[in-house]
Amino acid sequence: MDALTIHRLHFAFTITFHYLFPQLTMGLALLILILKTMALRTGNEHYSRAARFWAKIFAINFAMGVVTGIPMEFQFGTNWARFSKAAGGVIGQTLAMEGVFSFFLESSFLGVFLFGEKRLGPKAHWFAAFLVFAGSWLSGFFIIATDAWMQHPTGYRLGGNGEIVLTSFWGLLGNPWLFWQYLHNMTGSVVTGSFVMASVGAFYLLTRRNEDFGRTFVRLGTIAGTVSTILMAFPTGDGQGKNIAFHQPVTLSAMEGLFETEDGAPLALIGQPDIERRRLDNPLTIPRALSFLTYQRWGAEVKGLTAFPPDRWPDNIPLLYYSYHIMVGLGTIFIAVMVLASFSLWRGTLYRTGPLLWVLMLLLPFPYIATTAGWVTAEVGRQPWLIYGIMRTPAGVSPHVSAGNALFTLLGFMGIYTILAILFLFLVYREIDQGPEHAEHATEGAAGV
Repeated sequence: MDALTIHRLHFAFTITFHYLFPQLTMGLALLILILKTMALRTGNEHYSRAARFWAKIFAINFAMGVVTGIPMEFQFGTNWARFSKAAGGVIGQTLAMEGVFSFFLESSFLGVFLFGEKRLGPKAHWFAAFLVFAGSWLSGFFIIATDAWMQHPTGYRLGGNGEIVLTSFWGLLGNPWLFWQYLHNMTGSVVTGSFVMASVGAFYLLTRRNEDFGRTFVRLGTIAGTVSTILMAFPTGDGQGKNIAFHQPVTLSAMEGLFETEDGAPLALIGQPDIERRRLDNPLTIPRALSFLTYQRWGAEVKGLTAFPPDRWPDNIPLLYYSYHIMVGLGTIFIAVMVLASFSLWRGTLYRTGPLLWVLMLLLPFPYIATTAGWVTAEVGRQPWLIYGIMRTPAGVSPHVSAGNALFTLLGFMGIYTILAILFLFLVYREIDQGPEHAEHATEGAAGV
């Protein structure tokens, strides 16, 4: 493999591993705030205990996110030096604000939330939970703003030496791509948090342990999961799809496996893209649906890949096509499961319906798979551009870092992250195995000391 390929694999590995953790912390931040709100409104200590339990899971995820996130900042300089030199004046703004404002807000008040409940009182402790939530979601905003600018650059001009100069700070933060991408991403984090919470609750109910907490977790996870999975499809998914259709039409064609321009284009449910013959093999399609979903007209024209120069096609169309369909397929399953679970909850039978509880428990890893597939769709879909329409990916790589050097560090990261993954799973397993009641006794013991 050449150096460019290894650099891309290196960043893909580190960012994919890293994002396993922030997606849960951002989702849990909202759910913990809801639990604290219920505790404040009802005066029921049960909800505070539930919030303290999930705060421990949050803290483990947060620590792992920090440990795995910092190296990515350095990778911009080590592996993508020419990109950093050209675009640093733009992306440095949002990345710096993420660190200075949102990260310190989240981390500072996470400490207050974890260790200051006895001193703060109920209202102040709720406010600490709110600031953790605000810091978490503000952090997501600045990171998404960075990626949105790479997808659809705004508020810039090209300097005399090829550098990219920021001309409008509000143009950067008011990027039309940013609105739907941010909402779609944050809704996805709530989906992950909801499924994790419902899964742990289902585990407690099935094993007949901590059943009061199990019912609370399943109820909140199911309700939040139903709302968030539907919002993932519409309006946030629809809005992000329109971003792609209007600003990256060649990406839309590749995602859908559409090779020829068609009036009344079909929506492909399954099929295998054949790049050599420029066709979709064994397709199962819904006639004219793609035209309607994209332009709200059944007969609207949707351009196929052949309408664009091949050098502007995404460089791995099969990966893009399959990752997109995995994301959409899993999202559809999520909606179906959560709607069914909500109906069972409404009827008062969910806690006794073993098969549905098993489904909720076993679905725990799948939101992570769907989110990863979504990010693969976004980033592979942007190719061959590093900054869409401005800088191609080969132009941004570090020229003096060899393939051997990059492979050495990639293997090193794989080894270290394997150890971190084992440690993470052990710590989370221990907290879930001990349960919320143990967390409560530990908190009381620490307060007594």
